[in-house]
This record gives sequence, structure tokens and C-alpha cells, in this order.
Amino acid sequence: MATNSGGDATGTRRAVLIAGPTASGKSALALRRAQTEGAVIVNTDAMQVYDTLQILTARPSAGDEKQADHRLYGTVPAAVRFSTGMWLEAVKEVIAGTTGPLIFVGGTGLYFDALVNGFADVPPVPEAVTLQVQQEFQQLGGAERLALLQREDPEAAARLGVADPQRLIRALAVKRATGRPLSSFQKAPQSGLLEGWQVERLVLDPDRQVLRDRIAHRFETMMDAGAVEEVEALRRLELDPTLPVMKAIGVPEIGDWLDGHIGREEAVRLATIATQQYAKRQRTWFRNRFADWPRLDPL
Repeated sequence: MATNSGGDATGTRRAVLIAGPTASGKSALALRRAQTEGAVIVNTDAMQVYDTLQILTARPSAGDEKQADHRLYGTVPAAVRFSTGMWLEAVKEVIAGTTGPLIFVGGTGLYFDALVNGFADVPPVPEAVTLQVQQEFQQLGGAERLALLQREDPEAAARLGVADPQRLIRALAVKRATGRPLSSFQKAPQSGLLEGWQVERLVLDPDRQVLRDRIAHRFETMMDAGAVEEVEALRRLELDPTLPVMKAIGVPEIGDWLDGHIGREEAVRLATIATQQYAKRQRTWFRNRFADWPRLDPL
């Protein structure tokens, strides 16, 4: 494996940020770069942190992990509600424990945003508060959810809109737990973890139809490679259905098949559609938030 000091002549550390939609070839590109540059690959995907779903979340294989140093993959128990703040704390440990270049790769835009631009220092929100808000939201439509947040945190409601229920839940839970609107924490001065680093940014942007075809083929392959067994193992844990890992694409669809509610073909079809819709949301997010990042079609 190649080695690299990870910085320029002044000792400035280097980082490569590879963002993009699911199935766009991010992990393969990161592995090639890591082998060439002697870099450590850092997971920047909210689902690949969990330990139970290696195949279903398309985590790097054991063979890939032998070819380059991978961090923060499969390190979090499925029962944990892992947050952006927790991920940043884990990244701080990676930075402190390495000296060479780092390659951050994944599809979670909020992780990249926090890494580059900083993250509000919000006090921990008790899980019971978050669960209460989630239960309330389950009984409401999009407009009603927004109206609920408007009553308690008008500024957050105006900024978020109805399309992102997780962020609505987060804003309302913070308000109830701390008595302060989320915006009051976000207005405090922030700086990203890579301030002062030499940073290369990339967004992978393959042809839309090519990506759709890759997603369809990949999920069928996952089914044959052990995704069903992963969901069975996850269900045996009897976890809270509101946990993030229980909502991972493929988990509810395969679960419905295992319960006899739908056939295998329908489970594959629904999970494929859900993945394609997720990829579309990712592309929109990266286009809106990272418009100035260079685009690359690796396929």
C-alpha cells in the first residue's frame, strides 16, 4: 500500500470528500484513491455505521477493508440512535489517531455539511422526548406537523418546510427538551473539523438512468447475498421500530415478505423504488447545498 504524509510542505493535512447518491460508485473510487495515496477511508453514511446490516447498507466487504484502512463502518449497535453530533465526535477521534490523508466517503449530506461548516452544539435530547414527538407525528399529516412546530418554534418551521420529517422532529424535540429553539444554538459561531486542511471535494453525478439500473441490479444481488438473513437477525433483536436502523431501505420490505404480506418479487420492486427515490433526494440535496463542488461521473 502506498504511503503519504497526508499534507503539503507546510504540514497541512489533506482530506478528500467524496459525496454522491447511493450506488454511484463512491466506495470503489475511495478504495482506489486510498490505495494510491495511503489514505484512511472514513465512513460518511448514516446507515453504514450500524453493525447488523452490512449487505443491505452496501458497506465495504471484508476484502475491501483488507486493502485499505476503513473507519466508522459497522461500529454502532443497531439499538443506538446515532446522530450527526455522535458521528462528529467519532471523527474527532479518527483525526486525533491518524496522521495521513483521510478520505470521507458516503451519501449523508448532513454529515458532510457538519464536517465542513460546523455543527451546532445542542445539548443531548432525552430519547423519551424524541419518542414522544415521533408518536405525535405519526398521527399527523405533513401540514399538521409543520403547524405543530410553528406553534413552538416558528423560525425552525419557516426554515425547514414539510418535506423533511426527521428534521421537524429534531427541531421540536430540541425545543421541548431545552426550552430554547434550535435556531438559537445554530446561530452560535461554528467551524468545521477540517478548518485549515487542504480539502478536495467531489460529488459523484452519474447518468440518471444508469444509476437507476444499477440500483435495481444491486438490490436483487443483495437479496441473494444475505440481505434476508440480515433482516431476520435484526428482527430477532426485537428493537424499537422507530429506530433508524429499522427504517433502513429494505428492512420493512423484506420484513413484509417474511411475514407473508407480499411476495419476494414485490419486496424487491418496492425496495428498489424506495432506493431510487432516496437517490433522487440525495442528488437534490447535493445540488442545492454543494452546488460549487466539482462533479464527476465515475461510471
